[in-house]
Amino acid sequence: MAVTLNASTTTGLEIASDTSGIVTLRNNGTDALSVNSGNLQFNSGYGSVATAYGCRAWVNFNGTGTVAIRASANVSSITDNNVGLYTINFTNALPDANFAAVGCAGTSYGGADITFKTYAYTTTTCQVGTSLNGTVSDEVYLNVSILR
Repeated sequence: MAVTLNASTTTGLEIASDTSGIVTLRNNGTDALSVNSGNLQFNSGYGSVATAYGCRAWVNFNGTGTVAIRASANVSSITDNNVGLYTINFTNALPDANFAAVGCAGTSYGGADITFKTYAYTTTTCQVGTSLNGTVSDEVYLNVSILR
């Protein structure tokens, strides 16, 4: 059974139901959020409700010396594989390996040409690498987001 809750400024809270299996939250008759077949959908001001594709994992870490995570979500650890090559280990596996890994890296002194690369993807890991002015290198600031 579907449930629709509408926060109306004229009549207060309106509740309606049907057999579609959709849960919808409305604001003055305009759909704001919906759960339909397991997909979270919302209107973020663009005029219609659309499926939300979230960040499945992210990490901010120091890639020099003993690798250290500064902050993260759904990342259990970082493995330092070699100079400038790291494996990000997910706390919870992703549904498949068809995700996008987006990242950037930085030095503590700036002015450098740093290259960030992604390598092997699995449901539980993602490898990333960095190079400085064309030479593989460890970097102080690495930030990676996993989107799907």
